[in-house]
Amino acid sequence: MIGIASAATAVAIGYVAAATRTIRVGAGGIMLPNHSPLVIAEQFGTLETLYPGRIDLGLGRAPGTDQRTLLALRRDPTIADSFPDDVVELQKYFEPVEEGQPVQAVPGAGLRVPIWILGSSLFGAQLAAILGLPFAFASHFAPAALIPALRVYRERFKPSRQLGRPYAAAGVNVFVAETDTEARRLFTSAQQQFTRMLRGTRGRLPPPIDDIENYWTPAEKAQASAMLSRSFAGSPDTVRTSLNDFVEETRVEEIIVASAIYDHLARLRSYKILAEIAARID
Repeated sequence: MIGIASAATAVAIGYVAAATRTIRVGAGGIMLPNHSPLVIAEQFGTLETLYPGRIDLGLGRAPGTDQRTLLALRRDPTIADSFPDDVVELQKYFEPVEEGQPVQAVPGAGLRVPIWILGSSLFGAQLAAILGLPFAFASHFAPAALIPALRVYRERFKPSRQLGRPYAAAGVNVFVAETDTEARRLFTSAQQQFTRMLRGTRGRLPPPIDDIENYWTPAEKAQASAMLSRSFAGSPDTVRTSLNDFVEETRVEEIIVASAIYDHLARLRSYKILAEIAARID
């Protein structure tokens, strides 16, 4: 999809893992309905073999694209209905090979690559709980069900070989600059991007603008702002306070940060400040 530079996820993960030494690198995520479980098992089995102990596999149920692209992928639009079965099949490919097993992931078998379930609704929360897997919620663009999903996940969690107790992450949008005014201006790129989604005119991330109020209509503002309600833009102190409040409210073990900042240097600066903030989050 235009504006999304992550279609070849396994390739991008390999590139990042090759340029680093210790950090974990994961998929956030692989939309499993677009692929066969065996292909993903072998891709991530290869990554785990090359970079042992550093690879995570996040799995989503949505196609992650529009209907025309879905057809171009040669996939059945109803295949998402088999997502739970496909996750279980994928898990089995990472287990040691059993005697007489006709289909094997090579490499992949026996590596037990950690799997996450991604979601933006209660469905993913329920599946992650049943399978005893870590759960990541996409509150950076679909925040409405965040709290109910986390509650369902924790209440229904069943321990598994991979995970003994619930472990949750949540996505947020973060825009940090030296001042609140500068950060809010950086945020207007994402606000325009979400407005374009509502207008059906997707494209590359636009540059920031000085006055977002002249860009969107009141109805567009309401819809886009609702989707972006888990967004924090401001100075270091402002963002630190907001993130502390978010962690206290959600009790998540991890925060996934998205920063759709147009200028690359400004984006790097935002991440650098955020790293300093993270070290001081209560």
